[in-house]
Amino acid sequence: MSGQRDRYAVIGHPVEHSCSPQIHTVFAEQTGQALTYERLPAAPDAFVATAGRFFADGGAGLNVTLPFKAEAAAHADALTERAARAGAVNTLMRRADGSLLGDNTDGIGLLRDLGAHLAAVEGARILILGAGGAVRGVVPILLEQAPARLCVANRTAARAQAIAADFSDLGPVTGCGLAELEPGWDIVINAISAGLSGDMPDIPAVVLDNGPAAYDMIYAETATPFLRWAAEQGVARRRDGFGMLVEQAAESFHLWRGVRPRTDDVIARLRPGGARHAP
Repeated sequence: MSGQRDRYAVIGHPVEHSCSPQIHTVFAEQTGQALTYERLPAAPDAFVATAGRFFADGGAGLNVTLPFKAEAAAHADALTERAARAGAVNTLMRRADGSLLGDNTDGIGLLRDLGAHLAAVEGARILILGAGGAVRGVVPILLEQAPARLCVANRTAARAQAIAADFSDLGPVTGCGLAELEPGWDIVINAISAGLSGDMPDIPAVVLDNGPAAYDMIYAETATPFLRWAAEQGVARRRDGFGMLVEQAAESFHLWRGVRPRTDDVIARLRPGGARHAP
């Protein structure tokens, strides 16, 4: 290996909690790649300036987290098909000519972790809580797996309905407000980012009738508010989003480096609070 290592980072606000540096460091060790990976905090109004400096200084790629995924899509010079469809980017790569390619690996990350460890998507009735950029990244790939139905629910119903309208050509998807929710789900996925700080909105308990699988796209040192609530309602199958984080990171790593790292051992090794499939 040469002394020069390619530079990568995760950019967000906040970003101090991110496990991405540890994950990509293990990926690099596992695959024999020479790189560094850091956290890159950016003020809410400084994504373009912060990302621009990083790439101008020779940075090779960025993972993009809240709240910059839509802004990253607008900033990229070109988008992969899945990123263009989502209108959100979580991975930026500097190409040989200096231009930036934007991709969205959230969907494949969720699908791989969900399908391998919790529940099958094909034929399932799926409810997603929240309507942010992460949801736009996962709805298309979930619909590609032919669920029986998919509903996006949000405190502001219009935002959920807009996502449903944008992807209605891919399968049976609807949008509604949280107050309108009814029972009858096989998988309930939380994508409300406020859950990270413990501020979950009121969600009708009927959505957990009949014991659906509960998946939180958020992860934390201890069980998230959504997964604690699911446990209180008697839901046995529960999983946080750390596996999704590792799986989407592996897809980003493959885009950047051309090799695909193993993920199961990384999930087991780095999962916050130890191995927890049912927080």
